[in-house]
Amino acid sequence: MAKAQSPGVEIEVDDRVVRVTNPDRVYFPARGETKLDLVEYYLAVGDGIVNALRERPCMLHRFPTGVTGEKVHQKRLPHGAPPWVDTVRVHFPRYDRTADELCVTELAQVVWAVQMSTVEFHPWNSRRADTEKPDEWRIDLDPMPECDFATVRRAAAVCHEVLDELGVVGYPKTSGGSGLHVYVRIEPTLGFKDVRRAAWAFAREVERRSPDDVTTTWWRKDRDPAALFVDYNQNARDHTIASAYSVRGNEHATVSTPVTWEEIADVEPQDLTIATVPERYARLGDLHGDIDARAHTLDTLLEWAERDERAGQAAPDED
Repeated sequence: MAKAQSPGVEIEVDDRVVRVTNPDRVYFPARGETKLDLVEYYLAVGDGIVNALRERPCMLHRFPTGVTGEKVHQKRLPHGAPPWVDTVRVHFPRYDRTADELCVTELAQVVWAVQMSTVEFHPWNSRRADTEKPDEWRIDLDPMPECDFATVRRAAAVCHEVLDELGVVGYPKTSGGSGLHVYVRIEPTLGFKDVRRAAWAFAREVERRSPDDVTTTWWRKDRDPAALFVDYNQNARDHTIASAYSVRGNEHATVSTPVTWEEIADVEPQDLTIATVPERYARLGDLHGDIDARAHTLDTLLEWAERDERAGQAAPDED
């Protein structure tokens, strides 16, 4: 419930109150959605966005003047946070530095982040109980510039086939751009390097089954511009992608939206926006709502990785 107060509004979220300044600032010029529209979108998908972010270190993509202005990649929690905003400390070995990142445990923290001009939420694939042990394997189907969405659909079908053979349940979503993501809950027993090795082995298998569509070629300049890259490197330490239900920083306010495997054949990602997803969410609920029901092991994929390594086909070093 919003109470008008010039020059802002107060948003009641459960037992919290978040003051939103500049609520009428246009963030998304294609249809004219404002900062307050963005807040109301995240309230509409509240349980879903919290479930996607819960207890994960989270990098924020902030747009202080809207998505056509400056973009700020914010790892450290912005200054001025109220005491009820949770954080988790993470370490960056490359720079030997630490950062206290947002760690969402309730919806009011999401709304506060939007007040601080956040549009996109990019969580880690590990949680604060042990940030060094991922509990999520991410399959990123990343189309090259000349790759059409029909190719993405075909690659997704191959991914689904391989996951079924592994006995693994994957949860697909649109990326909010031109690709698709699939998330898999895994037991948090491995470090980032081994999860990435497993992701590489999976990507190689998808490439073997769909060589005309899919590539795992490391250097972008060496890839076929019409190919679909299975980006296993999104499982490397400190690599993040937009969460389920995260709005993307483009003029049309597209949303990274959970979908069913059956929907992929017909889904048009550009149709899933802050203007359309709330009604869909009210009708279907959170399609990733039971993602924590079962955690898988990566044992078979690590066996595949060892097989490929023996054949001289190890995953490239992380960039």
